[in-house]
Amino acid sequence: MDLQLLVEQATQFEEKVVAVAAAEDEEVIDAVVQAVNLGIASFKLFGDKEKISALLDEKQSGISKHEKIQIIHAHSAPSAAELSVKAVRLNEADVLMKGNIPTAQILKAVLNKEYGLRTGSVLSHVAAFEVNGYDRLLFVTDAAMNIAPDLTQKAQIIQNAVDVARSLGVETPKVAPLAAVEVVNPAMQATLDAANLTQMCARGQIKNCIVDGPLALDNAVSLEAAHHKGIKSDVAGVADILVVPTIEVGNVLYKSLMYFANAKVGAVIAGAKAPIVLTSRADSAESKLYSLALAVCSTSKKHK
Repeated sequence: MDLQLLVEQATQFEEKVVAVAAAEDEEVIDAVVQAVNLGIASFKLFGDKEKISALLDEKQSGISKHEKIQIIHAHSAPSAAELSVKAVRLNEADVLMKGNIPTAQILKAVLNKEYGLRTGSVLSHVAAFEVNGYDRLLFVTDAAMNIAPDLTQKAQIIQNAVDVARSLGVETPKVAPLAAVEVVNPAMQATLDAANLTQMCARGQIKNCIVDGPLALDNAVSLEAAHHKGIKSDVAGVADILVVPTIEVGNVLYKSLMYFANAKVGAVIAGAKAPIVLTSRADSAESKLYSLALAVCSTSKKHK
C-alpha cells in the first residue's frame, strides 16, 4: 500500500466527522477542501468564523456553505481546542485535528480531566512513511510525544502502532525496536529494553505482532545488511514498524526521511479516545490529507 491508496481506502468507509481546532489555516483548509471533495470526511471547523469562511471561499467558491462543512465560532485558540475536544468526547466527531494552534494548547485540552480524551493508555505518535524504493508503508514511532519512554511505555507505544498498522491491513506487523547495535549491551539501555520487548511479545504481553530486537536501522530495513551480519530473524530486513528509543532519535529519523529521502508521510496520535491529527503547522496540505486518511482508516477499524 502507498499513501494514495490509503486516501482511496479512506473513502470506502461510512463517512466520519473531523473536529478541527483553530481551523483558520491555509494548509488545513486546503486539506479540508480536498477531503470533502474526495468524500473522506465531513468537518466541524472551530475558530474565527470570518477567517475560516474567507479561506474556504478563497480555495473553492461557495464551499463554506457546503453541507459537509460546519463552522463554529470560537473567540480564541484555547476555546477552539476545548470545543473541538468536547465534540469528540460527546461523540459528535470521530477524529480530532489540530489547526493553527500550538501543540501544547491542543494537548492541554486533550488531557483535561473533565472533558479530555485520555483512556488510561499512553498517547503516542505514529507516522506512516511512503519511501521511494521501499515496497510498503514504513511506520515510525514515537517521534513526537514521549521523550524518553520506559519499558512499560514502550510496550504501549508498540501496541498503539500495531493497532494503526492493522487498521491499514497489515495483519501481523513486524516490529523492530531500534538501537545502535543489534546485540544486547548492558551499558546501552535501548538494547536491554529491546530484548525485554521481544520477550514480552513472545509471552503475549504485546499482541498481534512480531517483535525482535535490538536491531540497528540497517538490519531492520535491509535484508542484505541483515544477511551480511548473519542475523536470522522474522523481522530483520523486513520491519513494518520502527520503534525509536527516544524522541531525539525519532525526530532525526522522521526529518531525515522527509528531507533526504523525500518521503511522503501521514501521522496520527494514537492511544486516545479517538485518533488525533497533530501535524506540524509547517506540514503541507498533502501531508495533512494523508494524516486525515490515516486517522479515518484507523478509527473505522478500531473496534474490529
